[in-house]
Amino acid sequence: MAFAANERQRQLVVQAMPWVFVLIWSTGFIVARYGMPYAPPLKFLALRYALSALCFLVWIVIGRAAWPQGARQWGHLAVTGALMHGVYLGGVWAAVKAGMGAGTIALIVGLQPVLTAIWVSVAMSTEHRVTPRQWLGLLLGFVGLALVVWRKLGVGEVTGWNFGLAVLALVGITVGTLYQKRFVEPCDVRTANTVQLLAALLLTAPLAMLLEQEPITPHPHFIGAMVWSVLALTLGGSSLLYLLIQRGAATQVTSLLYLVPPCTAVMAWLLFDEALAVPTLAGLALTAVGVALVVRAPAAPPRAR
Repeated sequence: MAFAANERQRQLVVQAMPWVFVLIWSTGFIVARYGMPYAPPLKFLALRYALSALCFLVWIVIGRAAWPQGARQWGHLAVTGALMHGVYLGGVWAAVKAGMGAGTIALIVGLQPVLTAIWVSVAMSTEHRVTPRQWLGLLLGFVGLALVVWRKLGVGEVTGWNFGLAVLALVGITVGTLYQKRFVEPCDVRTANTVQLLAALLLTAPLAMLLEQEPITPHPHFIGAMVWSVLALTLGGSSLLYLLIQRGAATQVTSLLYLVPPCTAVMAWLLFDEALAVPTLAGLALTAVGVALVVRAPAAPPRAR
């Protein structure tokens, strides 16, 4: 009886992981809104990576977590960390700082599930191909995303520079996800994240010192944004993303990112009294339906009698 209860609790935790990840990841734009006025993007991110790695190291020592085995595995983790933290987050934050509106960057990065599905369908074996139902879900999810962010598409200016940064972020998160799924072997999430963060720090810190002259202002909003970024977004959200990629199909995991802008819109409504227009609500519904079509388990084949 006790074993059954523990197994049921484990299943509930596993089922809740994607939705907890979406809720945590959705706070990223809120954090940027609070923290970016008081620090240039790369300096903010470099400090975030350093503090997050330090917290993970304390956690590793207390929990005696095992480190990844072999230099090759460390290398694979470093590549994914540089791509999924350094390139993706650095590209998004730098594009917003360079004048691109949040809605535009969300729409560009929102192409990731589609790019992932195309790659999986072309390069993976038949059993991993994206089904027609999932293609429909990806289409509905992207249309829903566009409805959610359409009012912000005209906010900010799109230039060749910030558009290039946004595309760089899109490539970083897409290639990083596929690379991790293909090459990174299962290992302790705490040590894996630490290696990834240190790689992102090694990429970001020199660029911050070279390119950014603006100082960090220790405003309470900056401090609050940094604390949340380290404890919730990195220790919580990044760890969940790592586990989800290890456990699930790449297309199903990346489709969850469609839900981030809608959840952010709801949070902005609650925190900043931003209006939820009818198209936004329609986008919320479409996105939810689309993601459900993508992540729903395929029907079991009929058993022979």
